[in-house]
Amino acid sequence: MLLFFSVFPAHRTSRRALAQSQAARLVPEIIARRPHDTSAFTEGLIWQGGTLYESSGEYNTSTLRQVDELSGQIIRKISVPASFFAEGIAIVDQRLIQLTWQEHTAFVYDPATFAKIGQFAYDGEGWGLCYDGAQLYMSNGSSTVSVRDPSTFAITRQIPVLLDGAPIDQINELECVGNSLYANVWQTDHILQIDKTSGQVTAVIDASGLLTPDERTLTGPDGVLNGIAYDPQRDLFMITGKLW
Repeated sequence: MLLFFSVFPAHRTSRRALAQSQAARLVPEIIARRPHDTSAFTEGLIWQGGTLYESSGEYNTSTLRQVDELSGQIIRKISVPASFFAEGIAIVDQRLIQLTWQEHTAFVYDPATFAKIGQFAYDGEGWGLCYDGAQLYMSNGSSTVSVRDPSTFAITRQIPVLLDGAPIDQINELECVGNSLYANVWQTDHILQIDKTSGQVTAVIDASGLLTPDERTLTGPDGVLNGIAYDPQRDLFMITGKLW
């Protein structure tokens, strides 16, 4: 399933707790639910030009997809080579960039056709990726987000992610929205809003209530929250998870 939501302050959070933290506590308000391929091990999600682009991971079954928002139908899909584990994606002008987990390779495609038009090499692991119109932001599962040049993929800056002065690791899928990065924290139900200049966490979104207990049983232990897309026209977030 794919869920559309806006966020608002969590009424459960006490004033004392907020006073002790610089980060707001938020919970999602679900606006709508949409069908989604439950076989997709979602690693990256983008809303662009009225359509969804999705990267689905795991070895032997990784794909790149274009998906219809309303029906969940796959409009276009290609398989990633079996020895690569696909991860986060971002669209930079007329290029779609797809990370891989431990293969030190980012594939570059034409987003209109999914024809491969290039690739980049990088050190370390690839997890999440987003583009803010000027720079790429990439996570690798640590507490640091790398800022990269969209033309060369070279690192230009490193951003430590801090919540009340403490580093937060397992930063995963990323979405660039204005002055913020929104990030899934792997194996948790939390989405972080991060100031993309300072790396300070400005809000923690508790998404633990999105699935019912029965739905959690169906997705299994691997079915964690992962996949954030933002539609600026409607000012809405679209989120999903692995196998949701």
